[in-house]
Amino acid sequence: MMSTHETPPARPLISRRGLTGLAVGATGGLALGAPAQAAPARGELVNPGFGDGLARWPVQGDPAAARVVAVGGRPDVLHLEPAAGDSVAVTQKVVVGRGGERMLRARVRAGGDGTAATVQLRSRGRAHTVRVPVTGAGGAWLDLALSDADARGVLEVTLSVTGRNGAWAQFDDLELELGTAARTVRGVDLSGIPKNEEHGAMYFTADGSASVDPVEVFAEHGATLGRLRVWVDPADGYCTPEHTVAMACRIRDAGMAVLVDFHYSDEWTDPGAQHVPAAWSGLDADGLAAAVSEHTRTTLTMLREAGVEVAMVQVGNEINPGMLWPLGQTWDVDESDGVAGTQWENLAHFLTAGSRAVTEVFPHAEVMLHLTNIHDGIDGLTWWFDEAASRGVPFDLIGLSYYPYWHGTLGDLQEAVATLSERYARDVVVVEVAYPFTLEDDSRVPYPNIVTAETDLPAGYPATPTGQAAFFRAVQDVTISAAGGRGRGAVYWEPAWTAVDGAGWDLHDPASGNAWENQAMFDYEGRMLPEVLSELV
Repeated sequence: MMSTHETPPARPLISRRGLTGLAVGATGGLALGAPAQAAPARGELVNPGFGDGLARWPVQGDPAAARVVAVGGRPDVLHLEPAAGDSVAVTQKVVVGRGGERMLRARVRAGGDGTAATVQLRSRGRAHTVRVPVTGAGGAWLDLALSDADARGVLEVTLSVTGRNGAWAQFDDLELELGTAARTVRGVDLSGIPKNEEHGAMYFTADGSASVDPVEVFAEHGATLGRLRVWVDPADGYCTPEHTVAMACRIRDAGMAVLVDFHYSDEWTDPGAQHVPAAWSGLDADGLAAAVSEHTRTTLTMLREAGVEVAMVQVGNEINPGMLWPLGQTWDVDESDGVAGTQWENLAHFLTAGSRAVTEVFPHAEVMLHLTNIHDGIDGLTWWFDEAASRGVPFDLIGLSYYPYWHGTLGDLQEAVATLSERYARDVVVVEVAYPFTLEDDSRVPYPNIVTAETDLPAGYPATPTGQAAFFRAVQDVTISAAGGRGRGAVYWEPAWTAVDGAGWDLHDPASGNAWENQAMFDYEGRMLPEVLSELV
């Protein structure tokens, strides 16, 4: 049965290549079935845009659940929508010989359940599968890419949907090409672990039978990168350069690369707070630039001397509004602050000082500039990077924060990755993302969570361990599938920040609570959540 979402008008296309088997769908429109597939094509897909209906795409399951229809300005779209409890799939085989790297790209949309629709490549009995992200009715079309790094013989492409929760999916513009779509960055921000552990946090296996080291858990489950924030002189004494060195050694010993995130503050920095460290108070712009340089150089030198090879360094954290206010603000400053107008020249001075200090200590480390608020529109992001680039700020990577309850849709994210990577010829990493596995609070350490039952979460991704895992993977896949192929992957923010007394948000208040525990990768008993951990592989 057709659902009430934006359904394509019933305009099934009869194959011009010998398609047989027409079935009448529940709405009275014609649904296309297909006979057994002809001999596999060689080297490339046949009928990849479904202009010949389902020719060369035999259907497994109810033929009425697979139709080629018109959607908006797209005349030929494959629409899969099985009845509840059923499944439907279409498949095509391609002879690739000694093919090697093969990547499949497609335009996709889906509704219902974030785990119901999939795209699969299979070669020599080995399958590579990616779920189709949920966009919902009328949602944006997304690029989706997956690859087999060593395809041989016959490569089988399968598009499928399992019927539950109103699940459906649409596919268009498939293309099989050379190349890979790899999540080279599968990261975790581990900054809060020392404070959590020193205040009594314990971590366990999924069944609770044995204690574990959380750093080792993430590495064993496939994380490639550990991120650490650095404050100058924080009130609680954590996330200092010294703590950063100790944690970086644990990350290195677990086999992960290290990303250092300089906040250039004594506390949290974000679009609403970019405060000057107390020790730097009263410095002019040149003095602040010198302080940025020295703090960056000193911290990284400590890491180098400890035998840590730093892979990436953020010069600032979520710096849309600049940093080191008011001298480094990116919008007009109130004259009562002692300065007037935007302070882009100062900000560029600070960023350049930090970047050059990174290169001085770790010549091969990649310098990242990190923004957020992609929901405000791509123009705000390009304006910022245009200003930085026009002043010659040296950087290698673009970092983005993406929390779906604040920062828009998966389509917004993919647009940002594609646009920024093309415009500035830089790779993009989502360096902050998270999602809840429950909307309940940990009653033993009561403190209002950021994400609650009142939070607007994206459809198709419930606040369950399965929904959390599916959304984290969707963010990774949307990032690496963005046009241009310069999205590297994503970093999950504070997956080990469970609720314990004394390890809360407020650096000045030891009694403050944790508003994040329902977005960790460990449950309220400290047990691993295997569903989301599996998405690091």
